[in-house]
Amino acid sequence: MINLKDLYSEEFYDEFAGILKQSIPSFDEHKFNALIFTPEFERYELKQRMSHSAEVLHCFMPQLFSDACPLLFQIIANIEKAGITGKKLEYMFFPEYISMYGLDDYESAVPALENVTQFTSCEFAVRPFILKYGEQMLQQMLAWSKHESRHVRRLASEGSRPRLPWAMSLPFLKLDPSPILPILENLKQDPCEIVRRSVANSLNDITKDNPQVVKSIALNWRGISKETDGIIKHACRSMLKAADPEILSYYGLKSQTVQLNDFSVRNSKIKIGESLEFEFSITNLLPEVQKIRLEYGLYFLRGNGSLSRKVFKISEREYAANETCRMQKKQSFRMISTRRFYLGEHKISLIANGEEKALLTFELHE
Repeated sequence: MINLKDLYSEEFYDEFAGILKQSIPSFDEHKFNALIFTPEFERYELKQRMSHSAEVLHCFMPQLFSDACPLLFQIIANIEKAGITGKKLEYMFFPEYISMYGLDDYESAVPALENVTQFTSCEFAVRPFILKYGEQMLQQMLAWSKHESRHVRRLASEGSRPRLPWAMSLPFLKLDPSPILPILENLKQDPCEIVRRSVANSLNDITKDNPQVVKSIALNWRGISKETDGIIKHACRSMLKAADPEILSYYGLKSQTVQLNDFSVRNSKIKIGESLEFEFSITNLLPEVQKIRLEYGLYFLRGNGSLSRKVFKISEREYAANETCRMQKKQSFRMISTRRFYLGEHKISLIANGEEKALLTFELHE
């Protein structure tokens, strides 16, 4: 698996230098390479290489941001003219350039964000502007929510998310999300799926701090369209995992009419790198069709000896009257960068329509 920082390779910079030659008559490729490939470059991670690339680009651009914008647009046009595709992540240093050098020039930066996001997303770059310009920037994003470009409309919702992952947070929107609700309202029936998914992600962010706001929206938007119902379902995913009673009721999920039997773990002792195998039976106790949401909870052992539960979805579907179904599942304990495994006793549970029905233990060993 490629390390993302290695997207900024010699081949990439050679290609980009070729574009800069077309765009900047005075461009010095030898100087460019010397500035990029400093002794520290190999130690830089992805975000550092991104910022470093923006800083080096600035050395060849007009120092006044308003003068640099037309050249930035020309560089992007030359990239597209050259048929260079599939490298939008590498060129995320263009939005970084805007946030680094355009933050004090609102009038020039707003058109730059609107232009560049149609080439590579400016969802991270727009956030410093929201923090600095507040209501003025949010009003601009409200206007963007009606833009003809789906990329600009997505910027309006994705860039204003209160808890956008890997980005600076927006504390005032975590406290009170009402300023972004008109943006989401404008986009709730957007024809583009990636825009609607962004709306759902923003609402899911809001559930972490203001769940009642999203519950109210869910009631107001219910039944407007299949797509809008899909937004609400994706937006409520964290509350569903947390077994929020109001959301379970919203979706008609009743735990007392579901029965789980014969829950067993096939291999109660596993090594890191192996998979835990478990099986069980589920029965719809009703004499009518019932929707059942099945999940399992893994209680991971932590370094301090406590257990931390993470919930994984198995399925959500309708079961016929009195239907019984036998299921088998696996959970990998392969090493991943985002989780450290501790040796010792772990637990696994079964959850039906939000209620934890059964719990077993297993051991992770060397």
